[in-house]
Amino acid sequence: MSGFSYGFHHGGISVPDLDAAIEWYGRVLGFSLERRFPIPTIPAEVAMIANGDLRIELFEVPGAAPLPDDRRIPDRDVHTHGVKHVAFVAPDVVALTEELKARGADIVWLKVMPHATACFIRDLAGNLIEFVQGPVPTGESGRL
Repeated sequence: MSGFSYGFHHGGISVPDLDAAIEWYGRVLGFSLERRFPIPTIPAEVAMIANGDLRIELFEVPGAAPLPDDRRIPDRDVHTHGVKHVAFVAPDVVALTEELKARGADIVWLKVMPHATACFIRDLAGNLIEFVQGPVPTGESGRL
């Protein structure tokens, strides 16, 4: 098979306070600031945060609308088209949920279901973040 390979680079999340978001993602999920920069054409202040190979791009845009209430609830959010949430995989979601709770995370729910174990949390702006149970992959990439 020929073509071009590709891998996941980052997810982007709009937040009301960039400094507070950098602190929250560091304290709760172990991310650290990789770089910070403006995008004058939006205009936005942007931070790329990283935890190992994982990256999230945070945007602070003056006057941005807050997240609507339905977007803060996983089972309601899917009733609106568009990107829904970022998701991470962890070997033991139940234990991870307890650790996230101890770090002050807003736990939406933890569900142990026949087909999967998963939890949703909300960041400081109400954005949904999911954790699903499974092995952590290494060296994955897509291909065209």
